This record gives sequence, C-alpha cells and structure tokens, in this order.
Amino acid sequence: MQVVSISSLKGGVGKTSVTTGLASAALAAGIPTLVVDLDPHADASTALGVRPDGQQDIGRMLKAPRRARLAENVVPSGWVERGTDTAGRAPSVLDVAVGSAFTGIYDRPDLGRRDLRRLSTVLAGAGSYELVLVDCPPSLNGLTRMAWSASDKVALVAEPGLFSVAGTERTLRAIQLFRQEFAPGLSPAGIVANRVRSGSSEHSFRLAEMESMFGELLLTPHIPEQANWQQIQGAAHSVHHWPGESAKNAAGLFDLLLANLMRTGGALTAAGSVRSRSQR
Repeated sequence: MQVVSISSLKGGVGKTSVTTGLASAALAAGIPTLVVDLDPHADASTALGVRPDGQQDIGRMLKAPRRARLAENVVPSGWVERGTDTAGRAPSVLDVAVGSAFTGIYDRPDLGRRDLRRLSTVLAGAGSYELVLVDCPPSLNGLTRMAWSASDKVALVAEPGLFSVAGTERTLRAIQLFRQEFAPGLSPAGIVANRVRSGSSEHSFRLAEMESMFGELLLTPHIPEQANWQQIQGAAHSVHHWPGESAKNAAGLFDLLLANLMRTGGALTAAGSVRSRSQR
C-alpha cells in the first residue's frame, strides 16, 4: 500500500482537482484506492459524490484513532457503480474517508508527536487498499504534518506563477526538516504543475524556472487549465466518464501522471532561488 499526501502551501492551485484527477485515474486502472479528505472544507468529498449513511467522518476517527474502525466508516464514492459488471467481475474500489470541519481542531502548528500519529493509527486499518491519497489543507499546520507522518510520499501541487513556485520551494525545505525530525522514510513524489496555460509567456517562463530549480522532481505531464473542471466536480463525476474530447485528454494526462507518481520518490535536491520577472 502506498500512502501519498497531496499538498500545497498556497491555496487556489487546484490541489483537490489533482487529488480527484488521480483518484479517477486509479479507478479507471482498477487500483483499490482510498481518498482521505483531510481538508476541513471537504471539497474532495463533494467532488467524489459521497453519501454518508451514519459513518464517522475523518475528524471523528482522528479523535479516537484506536477505535476508528476505518473499514466500517469509509463511504464508497458516487463514481463507483455498485455490483458486478456484465463479465461478472468485481467492481473497482474507490472509497472515501469523508472530510468535515471537525478536523480543523487539529490544524494547529503545535501538535506533538502523539497527535501527529493519529492518522497513521487510523490508516492501520487500510490494508485492503493499494493506494491512499490524502488531500491536505493548503497549509503546513497540524493536519498536513499529520498526513506527512502517515505517508510514504508527498506530491506538491503548484501553478506556474511566482508566489506558487516560491511556496513550493519553501514546502520542499519543510519536508526535508520534517523528515529529519519525524519521518525519515518520507520522500517527495514530485511536483505537479497544474492549471498550465499553453499560450501564457509567464507560465512558459515559470515552467522553465521550475525545471531548472527542481529537476526530476517536476513531474510530467503538466496539467493544463481545464475550462469545464468546475462543472465536472460540481456534477460529482469522474473526469474519465465525462463526455467530450477535452475531458478525454485530461483523463489521459492523469493516467500518465498517476503512473509516474507511483514509481517516483527519492532524495530532495537543493532548490534554487526564485526570480521575479517584471517585463516579458
């Protein structure tokens, strides 16, 4: 089982969109997957179309992790058609540990080692999954650090813009410090360049800058800006099942990104400085 945290220091870069895109690719590939919605806004839960029926959300499970009974409290994604297909095969598995505002009580900068192990304890009951994707809040407070403690890898999401690239550099440094103190087995899965506009000179410049700064940590393919992404998420659909050539192309990119993400992970490299560019 691989546990991958999807993180960003800066909000609004499409972290949850990347999480759900990877979940869609995993579902299409038949990889038994659990999405842990650790962001108090619970946007991933909404996009995944979950319909809780008395199950505990992830915040309640974190409150009493040794009694969490994860298998009894996950909710099947609305993307999954229940039952078997016409060939008699078992359905693909995409479950969700539902997010809630209750998790916010742990999003503090002063969590001790015992609190940082709460998610690890909950995920001890996740042995039936091959992949766990943890959608983290856009901060480096307690919830993100709790996710990192439970993870094998961290995938960072960034837009090709000055502030996002600078935030990614700081987050890589934070991961390095966190590994040294709390999680020596943690590795960076890489950096996902998201919402890339092919006609933007700023984005082209920043992508070249990211390649220079981060080297092989910058994952491919890059994910372009998707005009109908909010419509797809609002309808609680998998991008792999949304009609149209644009969604088909996006699904293919997430297939490649998932494959690259699952086979990466290594030592952090020194990040270079982020340059400003006032004239283009």
